Amino acid sequence: MFDRRTFLRLSGLAGAVGLTGVASATPGRSPGPKEDELLVGISADGKHVEKRAQKIKRKIEKKTNIEVDLRHHNEELRYVAFDTSEASEKNRRKLKKRLEKQDKVKYVERNATYQSLQVPNDPRFGDQYADQQVNAPEAWDTTFGDSGVTIAVVDQGVKYDHPDLDGNMASNPGYDFVDGDSDPYPDELTDQNGDGEAEIHGTHVAGIAAAEVDNGEGVSGIGNSTIISGRALSETGSGSTADIADAIQWAADQGADVINLSLGGGGSTSTMQNAVSYATNQGSLVVAAAGNDYGQPVSYPAAYSECLAVSALDPDESLANYSNVGSEIELAAPGTNVLSTWTDDGYEKISGTSMATPVVAGVAGLTLAAHDLTNAELRSHLKATAVDVGLSSDEQGSGRVDAGNAVTTTPGSGGGGDDGGDDGGSGDSTSSSASGSLSSSYDSQCYSYGFEYSSPSQVVLELSGPSSADFDLYASEGSGSCPTTSSYDYRSWTANSQESITIDDPDTSTDLTVLVDSYSGGGSYTVTITEFQ
Repeated sequence: MFDRRTFLRLSGLAGAVGLTGVASATPGRSPGPKEDELLVGISADGKHVEKRAQKIKRKIEKKTNIEVDLRHHNEELRYVAFDTSEASEKNRRKLKKRLEKQDKVKYVERNATYQSLQVPNDPRFGDQYADQQVNAPEAWDTTFGDSGVTIAVVDQGVKYDHPDLDGNMASNPGYDFVDGDSDPYPDELTDQNGDGEAEIHGTHVAGIAAAEVDNGEGVSGIGNSTIISGRALSETGSGSTADIADAIQWAADQGADVINLSLGGGGSTSTMQNAVSYATNQGSLVVAAAGNDYGQPVSYPAAYSECLAVSALDPDESLANYSNVGSEIELAAPGTNVLSTWTDDGYEKISGTSMATPVVAGVAGLTLAAHDLTNAELRSHLKATAVDVGLSSDEQGSGRVDAGNAVTTTPGSGGGGDDGGDDGGSGDSTSSSASGSLSSSYDSQCYSYGFEYSSPSQVVLELSGPSSADFDLYASEGSGSCPTTSSYDYRSWTANSQESITIDDPDTSTDLTVLVDSYSGGGSYTVTITEFQ
């Protein structure tokens, strides 16, 4: 049964087969990087992750005589962390191979380290400019923001009693995934030893997005959204995949409308992608920094299709020389010498794609104060109302984010794109869905989707399946051939059956092909495809 028309249909294509609570830091587990840990994804089968992991641990130790310690688990994202610090590098490789062969193990990977993404500050100059550059004052004629909109800052922690932040912090300001407690206040407010260990980053990021507007004090954030803080980075600005993933899951479970990730550099990991996919499925818009590697490819997690990747601009709207570039970039924003809140209750300027990202997050929050949008609709609307500043799409995506356009333009009406910019599409959308069932891990189903729009700006695929099974979603574009589990253009394979794929500027020369595959278990599912004009 299809809710729009039967262009989402079963195909006979070759290759088709058989047509939450908070995961807190574990006591005794050190904060920051955890490079001696292996993260193991456990496929859904209706059993608790911790119990399954204990069984795996016993088998591994019996076969290898190498002791491993189960240090942490996350039931919602279905992964565990095994401490292998007592093993040699050779034995660690041996453990990884053994773990990969265990029943219900979906992946095994290092607990990679991510860093906050800022660059050294240039000398102070000028006044605050980022708000003006994205036309926030035009948006403020309509709204200063809405406390009912929540932006989660996953970072070093936020100084929530800063006089220009305290009015916009949630009454329960957040959670500390580094120390494992309910107080996300930074541990080190100043660099007392000159070793760079001051937790200023999260406070600066929070102020860019949502320092109090029109309060007669200090600077203005982009809008008066409510801030919650997930402290996942240590004093050095680094954090483990596990801590960051747990914080993202927590933020989504708190109902965050927008999640700001001004961090990156850990490479592609299944655990991190599962976290941003989970947040997207929960309705959050995940906004992430492109990275500061001077023109290198976009960093993870920004490079995941679930994330809206942001590049950085200089005050003259040229691309900042430190900003990463690539086809994953969706929006650009001011990132150089951005003035914001500091941990001494004052204000400082620093630069980076870390600073550009909360500009976009703040505009997203301000937009939600004016328009009732899903996360996919919000993402499309921000791009449709962006301003072309004369850069390539790999540098600016759809253009420089524009708060005035986003707030004053009715979603779906077109418009925006002042200063001669391309409006990126009308913002209209259309959806279709199909339902089916899979019986076991040997079963899969292939679909072919004919596009409704001639040039959609984005397509979002969503799979909702049984909680006691593990279904995965694959897609291919431009070939007309059904994807397989080893040959595909896009994949979403969390350890459960809730999957999401976002494709920007899809190739419409042929039908989009979609595969729903059972990794384990069986049951009914629904796959939904939404096109955005």
